[in-house]
Amino acid sequence: LKGQRLVPGLSLICPRSDISDLKTTLFSELQFSAAHLHRNVSGIKMDPEGSCAEDDPHIKLMMKGSTLRKVKSRFWKKQRHFRLLEDGMTIWYKSGWTGQGHSKFSVSDLEAVREGHQSEVLLSIAEEFPAELCFTLVFHGRQGNLDLVAESQDEAQAWIQGVRKLIHKTQTMDEQERQDQWVRDWFQKADKNKDGKMNFKEVKKLLKMMNVDMNEDHALRLFTMADKSESGFLEIEQFVHFYKILTQRDEVWKVFQDYSGDGETLTLEELESFLRLEQQEAEQSSHHATELIHRYEPSESAMKQSAMTLDGFQMYLCSLDGSIFKPELLELHQDMNQPLSHYFISSSHNTYLLEDQLRGQSSLEAYIQALKRGCRCVEVDCWDGSDGEPVVYHGHTLTSKILFRDVISTLRDYAFKVSEFPVIVSLENHCCLEQQNVMASHLRQILGDMLLSAPLDGQIPERLPSPQQLRGKILLKAKKIGGLETCVDETLTDEVSEEEEVADGDPESPNTEGPQEEKKKKKSKLSRELSDLVIYCKSVHFHSFEQARSSAKCYEMSSFSESKAKKLSKEA
Repeated sequence: LKGQRLVPGLSLICPRSDISDLKTTLFSELQFSAAHLHRNVSGIKMDPEGSCAEDDPHIKLMMKGSTLRKVKSRFWKKQRHFRLLEDGMTIWYKSGWTGQGHSKFSVSDLEAVREGHQSEVLLSIAEEFPAELCFTLVFHGRQGNLDLVAESQDEAQAWIQGVRKLIHKTQTMDEQERQDQWVRDWFQKADKNKDGKMNFKEVKKLLKMMNVDMNEDHALRLFTMADKSESGFLEIEQFVHFYKILTQRDEVWKVFQDYSGDGETLTLEELESFLRLEQQEAEQSSHHATELIHRYEPSESAMKQSAMTLDGFQMYLCSLDGSIFKPELLELHQDMNQPLSHYFISSSHNTYLLEDQLRGQSSLEAYIQALKRGCRCVEVDCWDGSDGEPVVYHGHTLTSKILFRDVISTLRDYAFKVSEFPVIVSLENHCCLEQQNVMASHLRQILGDMLLSAPLDGQIPERLPSPQQLRGKILLKAKKIGGLETCVDETLTDEVSEEEEVADGDPESPNTEGPQEEKKKKKSKLSRELSDLVIYCKSVHFHSFEQARSSAKCYEMSSFSESKAKKLSKEA
């Protein structure tokens, strides 16, 4: 089927093996479409006691509107009028002195609200505006966040708590509500003149944006049917109706008809038969079928009869319950008691960059997003700061700088939001001894017990501990003076060779692979305080497989560029 997209991120798993032999449906397209035009489109269900009720003080204030400062930098702080529109899902704002231009976005575009100075921009104005007035609206994907400052603490809390309630509401929508809201969001984005309606030409353009391939004559017939007022335009709810009938899946209707005795619903026994024969779900099929009806059936009357309509059947197929992927495998099921080196992990390179590596922005948000995606190894490139505080950026480029201590604070706050397993901080150290000591102090003070600063049992390991043993711990990967055996030996020099510096540097940088660079034996100073924090991830230069097999320690590790890794793979 060409481009008939149902819900973003969900795949329709068609359980029939003979799908190529499907015949025409029992009803004509127009009969089928007309029947669905009379069905109600579900929107957000406002629970009388739910967080979106009209008497909620936070939502009420948001609908009334507030003047908030939109902040882009220390020097760009402008007042905007914000308010929640009557649909309870759209936040609208405009400047106070320009009567025409305005912007708006859907609550479903938001991922979270962060309270206080939790962005570089808000940290930069911390002396001017206290934390209790500040908050950040975090958007899904690559869309930039929105930093705001309220006039009072009560007003800030109203927006923070109100938006959180609305986000929670979107996250707890059922499948039908989620699909309908997705369609509404597309309508809002495509409504360029903001008049809340579209003619057929505009609708065709929107459907192309939504990746829906269609027969234009058929689409026009359905458009005319959906246009009950015969105005030549569809308003937002009419468009939701139109989209639903246009994207009905014939193969779903065919499978439904194969198992439905009356062509209108699946009884409990018929749904059980489908689950057993098509989905190969034989165990507890009766109980499971009942659960699916209660979970996905939008019709109250059908639910009372323990039956499922076509709409409920389609929502089930598009859900995780209908996915070909085994639900139990979504949870942790692997053995996490093997040595750390036995696992593949999600790692990040130049984590601090949001954009390109030459002039891009360094940002705490980049670390937050990486950790929230489950990344377990992040990179921190440290350089001397002008005021004695180490900074993080891509050295010798025009990328912006962020403070090392702010990066470490961010790691503390977000390292274990998604996963309890250890996070490795890959430290690329270019700092002088004094600022290395500052880095060591920040690591100890900010991370506290999260930081692994000694072997788990006080013994020199013969193999690495497991992820299970290292839960909730942050490990430092960097150069180290000597090894774990001699980490407290005061007679050791505080110098390390440039060979180790090469291994610890950026493997994609041109100067890390040149033969002349690798031959240099220059020494660089390393802070003992920082060195002592490196326990199970000591960065070393890789000499050869023979040397590694004969004398390498379990806690030593090397970094490779892609080209070097390909070359070594042929030797292994």
